[in-house]
Amino acid sequence: MQRRPRSVIAVLAAVLTVAAGCTVPTFAPNGSSEAGPVTSSGAPATNGTADWQPCPDVPKDLVGQTAPGMTYDCAKVSVPRDWNDQNNGETYSIAMIRIRSSKQSGRIGSLLLNPGGPGGSGVELAAILSFGEAFGGLPTEITNRFDIIGFDPRGVGRSDPVKCISPADQDASFGAPPDPRSLAEFDKLVTLNKRIASECGAKYGDQLPFFSTEQAARDMDSLRQAVGDEKLSYLGYSYGTLLGATYAQLFPKNIRAMVLDGAVDPKQNFVEGSETQAKGFERAFTNFTNWCKATPDKCPIAAGARKAVTEALATATTKPVAGADGRKATSGWVFYAVISSLYTESGWAKLADAIAELKQGNAKGVFTLADQYAERKPDGTYSNLFDANMAVNCADTDDAPTIDEVRRLQGEWRQKYPMFGAALATGMLSCAVWPGKRDPYPAGAATGAPPIVVVGTTGDPATPYENTADLASMLGVGQVLTWEGEGHTAYPSTPCIVKAVDGYLIDLKVPQEGLRCPAK
Repeated sequence: MQRRPRSVIAVLAAVLTVAAGCTVPTFAPNGSSEAGPVTSSGAPATNGTADWQPCPDVPKDLVGQTAPGMTYDCAKVSVPRDWNDQNNGETYSIAMIRIRSSKQSGRIGSLLLNPGGPGGSGVELAAILSFGEAFGGLPTEITNRFDIIGFDPRGVGRSDPVKCISPADQDASFGAPPDPRSLAEFDKLVTLNKRIASECGAKYGDQLPFFSTEQAARDMDSLRQAVGDEKLSYLGYSYGTLLGATYAQLFPKNIRAMVLDGAVDPKQNFVEGSETQAKGFERAFTNFTNWCKATPDKCPIAAGARKAVTEALATATTKPVAGADGRKATSGWVFYAVISSLYTESGWAKLADAIAELKQGNAKGVFTLADQYAERKPDGTYSNLFDANMAVNCADTDDAPTIDEVRRLQGEWRQKYPMFGAALATGMLSCAVWPGKRDPYPAGAATGAPPIVVVGTTGDPATPYENTADLASMLGVGQVLTWEGEGHTAYPSTPCIVKAVDGYLIDLKVPQEGLRCPAK
């Protein structure tokens, strides 16, 4: 049966719940996880312009149909693998989608989108947002004035995707204890991370540093030229704020307008970024438990939500419930169900139901949430979200802690952030053992750029609100816009946020200083 546009709401939530984090990425649907090794053969030449071809199959594959009044065209842009050595002939192919409304008039130019991750598909984000404000997508004021351009950064989705983690190792990683207490359990997790890193290193070798954020930001300027824009208009979510901030430092005078929603603080080192996320998720979980107390009719574990989740994790460690496919709902899968649910306030009820059902021997809700987060398909395969996330994060990181330091931080953060601290610490193991050279991004002012709007959500778990002012201050031209809501990222959540962001993107009217938008 054909899925109706209301399905867009669920898919949109998935696309937008993309963390910027050092160790907690999340999902952004894409359908190209089966791609093979990266090669330079057959990469398209652009000669400065994109060769657009119709691609209505993209939204049809996601939600069963195209949006009324919208046309969809796709193109690929050839970029150097290494912008520091552009003449060696080796390239990557960057996939884009252009969405244009039949009601477009007074066209301003293109609006380039990135959903974050790293590893999220901008092609699919744009396709989902094209269904409009009735389904939580872009306002008609924006689609009437801009071509909407989504792109998959290098190594992601349709852009020569990195794929080097086997489904078995993905299952082992997600199912592993989030807080391995014994040294034997911890060493087992280290061994798993070393195996994954070794296989990625064997497959991609010297290419690993080329998946860095700075390389991807330089690709963005090629995309700007390919779509024919003199100046870039950009909307970046979560990790997309880091990508945008890097572009702003490299090409400040090429910016027309830039909105960074769900800020990453580039000045934080790897450990600081991970601890910030632990703090943010802990706060969001507390907000969830408070919601349970306030709305017991919607929360079947309201009598003690934190205790119920803690007990579910403990029980899953020794007596995991089996799912319909035979998988055991170990503490790892339960933990990622919790993580998944905290990205949107609408996920809180799903978490409460899943934990209540798990206690009755039904793991369906847990696996639904966790698989959505992991982008695990019913056949047991995965998208390349986490492959790309690891490749980008580790390429960016030249200050990862040692294995011994991770073990020490695991104990310290367990005390400070009881639900998430230990897991966020052990999540740093992937980059601690990563074999590739590193290419860290810059962290400085965007001198010469126009005002950049930095949007923060007070209840954001993945990119905590405190990052907002820090990013705006670092750029030197940032203007903070606050949403007093829950979940990850703000636009287009409420009329107040929409009015402020649309006014900036269309008319370059910077939101008033200190503007705070209410939750509803």
